[in-house]
Amino acid sequence: MTTVDLRPPVASDSARAGITLAVDIGGTKIAGALVREDGTLLVSARRPTPRGTDGDGVMAALEAVVAELAAASEWAGVRRCGIGSAGPIDASRGTVSPVNIGAWRDYPVLERTRALLARHGAPVPTVLVGDGVAMTAAEHWLGAARGHRNALCMVVSTGVGGGLVLDGRLHPGPTGNAGHIGHISVELDGEPCPCGSRGCVEIIASGTSIARHAGLADAAAAAEAARAGDPAALAAFDRAGRALAAAIAGTATLVEIDICVIGGGVAAAGDLLFGPLRQHLKSYAALSFVSHLEITTAALGTDAGLVGAAAAAGQLL
Repeated sequence: MTTVDLRPPVASDSARAGITLAVDIGGTKIAGALVREDGTLLVSARRPTPRGTDGDGVMAALEAVVAELAAASEWAGVRRCGIGSAGPIDASRGTVSPVNIGAWRDYPVLERTRALLARHGAPVPTVLVGDGVAMTAAEHWLGAARGHRNALCMVVSTGVGGGLVLDGRLHPGPTGNAGHIGHISVELDGEPCPCGSRGCVEIIASGTSIARHAGLADAAAAAEAARAGDPAALAAFDRAGRALAAAIAGTATLVEIDICVIGGGVAAAGDLLFGPLRQHLKSYAALSFVSHLEITTAALGTDAGLVGAAAAAGQLL
């Protein structure tokens, strides 16, 4: 199967040349890196995401990251910037309202970042995507979805997010939220979700929800208990796997993906999650054109957000 390059296929080599500034914004850290055309991180920097401050206080951490990178000799080669952020985001307006960053509500991060880069002598094109889309871009460029023309990539952690590749191209949608599988409802009369709906995948399959259903402090404790044979913990993972299977099968039926890549902290539980997921998928992915659907673990590690932000910038700008 032919590998699909996430950089614009019609661009000349000179247009693709140069370094991408990648930014990864999350609830615990704000990271940045100067990324080479092959995905290599040349220089990186990070700061803890500030707590107990206003929106500009959080932005100050991003400013510190950029200032550190701008001091590197490679900064002169920056030609574009990709921002991957926890969501919700609105890429059409350039704003973010991350659930885990309370100080940012409709915060104009795209405009503020463009101005910041200009102050550092790099007024380059900049794009904003959600963190699930960034992870998808990374896995499709260099990871487990490489070579697949239609893929769903997911992060299962304290939340559940995702992104889509359709016909060989990253598909973020008009606001940058396409593929946000965590808020597909899989239980019509299920628990209320903080998003306002009911029975969402996230309220069942996130690490937080698994721990709650197992009656334990966190997902790691739930995994340890499940490995020891604890019935409540095993049931929590089975429930999570079933919710994921239903949502993945529904997505595959709608857009005909052929692979689903799953990363994030909960995926580290391995067969505790993937065993029931694959078993339940046999029931939900029943139609012939989705029965071949491959489920696999993400190949990229902690740098996936930065690599993905760079990959998204290479394709979308």
